[in-house]
Amino acid sequence: MENIILPTNPDHVIENYREVEANIHTLYKAITNPAHLARWWGPKGFTNTFNEFDFKPGGRWSFVMYGPDKSNYDNECIFLKIEEPSLIIFNHVSPPEFQVVLSLTEISPLKTEITFQQVFKTATACAKLKDFCLEKNEENLDRLEQELFTMQKQ
Repeated sequence: MENIILPTNPDHVIENYREVEANIHTLYKAITNPAHLARWWGPKGFTNTFNEFDFKPGGRWSFVMYGPDKSNYDNECIFLKIEEPSLIIFNHVSPPEFQVVLSLTEISPLKTEITFQQVFKTATACAKLKDFCLEKNEENLDRLEQELFTMQKQ
């Protein structure tokens, strides 16, 4: 996958939204700090080992997700664009290939909207994964909310 921002044709996009009870800076930290990210990234029952997390444009994110079924899933990503605290775009370069666009919008000082988009090169690739990803992304956002709750108690 090239290091370009893909157009967000609706037939090529899987999109999840969530309003969370956290300020935009806390949410950004939960996404960009590898210690926090490793605790919530992935669907329910998954854990992670991060091998590399070089959070900058052109930087690599290499990690293994461990599923509840004892399967291991190798993941490689390349960060493309970062605009603190509102936008992160990266390419998931291991199969299946897609681009992630994470947008954060402050609603109020203690509430932020997160938009999580997976952008595929083709409508066919998107359609193949859409139902699965919509459900699993919601589980991922559930875990993010739990991490935010834990962070705010500290």
